Amino acid sequence: MLAALLYGKEDLRLEEVADPTPDKGEVILQMGVSTTCGTDLKVWRRGGHARMLKPPTLFGHEVAGRIVAVGKDVTDWQVGDRAVANNSAPCMKCFFCDRQEYSLCPNLTWNNGTFAQYLKIPAPIVQHNMLPIPDDLPDELAAMTEPLACVLHGVARSNVKPGARVVVLGDGAIGLMFVAKLVDTQAEVLLFGGNDQRLAVGKKLGAAATFNYRELPDIPAVVKDLTQGMGADVAIEATGVPSVWETAIACARPGGTVNLFGGCPRDTTITVNTEQLHYSELTLKGVFHNTPVFVREALSLIASRKIPFELLISDRQPLTQLEQVFCDMRERKVIKVAIVPN
Repeated sequence: MLAALLYGKEDLRLEEVADPTPDKGEVILQMGVSTTCGTDLKVWRRGGHARMLKPPTLFGHEVAGRIVAVGKDVTDWQVGDRAVANNSAPCMKCFFCDRQEYSLCPNLTWNNGTFAQYLKIPAPIVQHNMLPIPDDLPDELAAMTEPLACVLHGVARSNVKPGARVVVLGDGAIGLMFVAKLVDTQAEVLLFGGNDQRLAVGKKLGAAATFNYRELPDIPAVVKDLTQGMGADVAIEATGVPSVWETAIACARPGGTVNLFGGCPRDTTITVNTEQLHYSELTLKGVFHNTPVFVREALSLIASRKIPFELLISDRQPLTQLEQVFCDMRERKVIKVAIVPN
């Protein structure tokens, strides 16, 4: 089969590799659509990921497709079933899983390789984090289940109340998903980003106001001007840039919550004003990944068609154009691209 392998920084190669075969409890999924993700872009640019993968490796983690083979003891799935598979599953046995803190499970089973004609789904994912796709739901929408599950996890951890004023820093797919879900919870969302076309999508998804940070000398000052000098009830960082983490903290009101959601490069640090943190009683939260509950909620929300997530799909390209797609993502020409097999 044809598959994309990541060898290092911006070193992505399409190669012919052996077709996968299922072991006990596993299934083989024929890729219908694999969507690109900001995390994929960061991994491509950085040449790896601290948790999910180490090169050389199969690449990509958002997929929807059809089962073409099942392993021994697989009883709930049949060849021909359409399914969306999360890129991980918790062990369900450790200290964290016993406390339902599944995203902190040290034994997460990771799975990469969606940019390929076929993908082997490990048994823990088949058991805990693979779901049937509704008949009327297109693959390109179902494939966005994983990132939306992460966003739903992030919103749930952000202490957002109806009518809350929320700042979202970042106009990538994750930031835009945050906008859509926050608006759905009746929050007033202020979106800051660097791309006017993406900001326009944010407006369509319900952002109360959008701002191009390239035109602003001081983002926290703008936020305070818009909130009667207080700052945001909740600030969400969705870029993975350490300096933007600091900006998010500066945007929060006394008693506010800051969700440091975007994953920064390994070994980076930030500076926090201890006086502000202490006397303003700020809550700083790092939120990582998703859980089986949010995977199910995400697919259900997408299938409801309540939110036009199709606005996030900028293009549809064959697998052979994957390297060019990542170049386009680096240049911010596209948000998400639906990759289809050749």
